[in-house]
Amino acid sequence: MSAEALEEVGGPDGGDPAAEAQPNGHRPQSLLFSFFGGVVRGRERSPIPTSVFLRLLGELGVAEAAARATLARMTRKGLLERTQVGRTAHYRLTTEAGALVAKAAERVGATAPFEHPDGQWTLLSYSVPESRRDLRHRVRATLTWAGFGGLRDGLWIAPGTVDVGAVLTEAGLAELVDLADWFAASPMSGVRVDQLIRRAWPVDRIRDSHERFIRAWWSEPPGQDPLGQVTLLGADWLRLLRSDPGLPARFLSPDWPAARSAAVYRRCYESLLPAAHRRLDLELGRTVLG
Repeated sequence: MSAEALEEVGGPDGGDPAAEAQPNGHRPQSLLFSFFGGVVRGRERSPIPTSVFLRLLGELGVAEAAARATLARMTRKGLLERTQVGRTAHYRLTTEAGALVAKAAERVGATAPFEHPDGQWTLLSYSVPESRRDLRHRVRATLTWAGFGGLRDGLWIAPGTVDVGAVLTEAGLAELVDLADWFAASPMSGVRVDQLIRRAWPVDRIRDSHERFIRAWWSEPPGQDPLGQVTLLGADWLRLLRSDPGLPARFLSPDWPAARSAAVYRRCYESLLPAAHRRLDLELGRTVLG
């Protein structure tokens, strides 16, 4: 299991409604990971009853059938642990999934998630045997989450210093460590870093992603459920973190929006979280009393 599970980059599984993107642009699993990581993590709680998940996902436009299918699918995949209390099913993250969420939270909550020490890069070369073509998508998804962009077949680059061995091992791809070579690197005189960046990453699309995030969250929609809002905020933010590995702003346009995105996220999250905690307490109290 690896961090890309948070975004289900593998796509829908055979038309399963639990794997389909919703009108808000996110798959239900991504929303639940955001809920656990952004609201539940760090608060000691008993397993959460089904009704809370149904109300939360319902607020975000997810039909009840898709919400129930998501809980069942995540349980089958070893992401959720299901317990029965009377006639009510309760869920909590498994130990492995909890560690996954905690690891992702380090990046989600970073003060400057789009910044790296100036001039430091990681180069990676690898080759997947033809007999293991099934691994190629998983490798690409893992490298994308780790901040890599492809320069050419089998040659990838990431800003900053990346522990590639740890990345592959944590993603369950330890067998590829012996098939890869990676180096800390810095550009030599004459290298056009700005052009290299545009070869490896879709810079214009990344800018658009930042601008959409800023427009969506510049002002919090009034009167919305804070629990749903903070969940959607986290899912939007995680998707933005996946799209921008932290490209050095000095090689981009003077108005590169990454710093503004980070400021908007911090402001919204800090504003919404207390109300989201109160709403969750109310939801759990309603379940107990009901």
